[in-house]
Amino acid sequence: MIPSICKSAVIYFALVFGTGFVLGTIRTLWVVPRLGVRYAELLEGPLMLWAIYVVAGWIVRRLPSASTASTRLWVGFIALGLSVGTEILMGVFLMGLTVAGVFTHHDPVSGVAFLVLLLVFALMPWFR
Repeated sequence: MIPSICKSAVIYFALVFGTGFVLGTIRTLWVVPRLGVRYAELLEGPLMLWAIYVVAGWIVRRLPSASTASTRLWVGFIALGLSVGTEILMGVFLMGLTVAGVFTHHDPVSGVAFLVLLLVFALMPWFR
């Protein structure tokens, strides 16, 4: 049971993270120069919310390991751990930030929206 929960969490994380990677590239290259970081990140938020909603629904419907409420919570929180771990690794090794800097370098407004999206990401499989 535990390996299948982990598999579901990895798939959930990978699909949402992949979507965020594509949207983040578009945001960084084309939207930030035109609107600034805050507005670009705030525009990306609803698209990520939609991706989280769709992928969580797909995970719950397609993967039998996510059939009960408790396993869906595990899937969401394991995926959250993977997401935060990846965020730290990318911040430290690609951006040269400290671990604390990974969490403090965000814009105050869009950073809060990012943290809310992380919580939604963790809980969405349970909601779906």
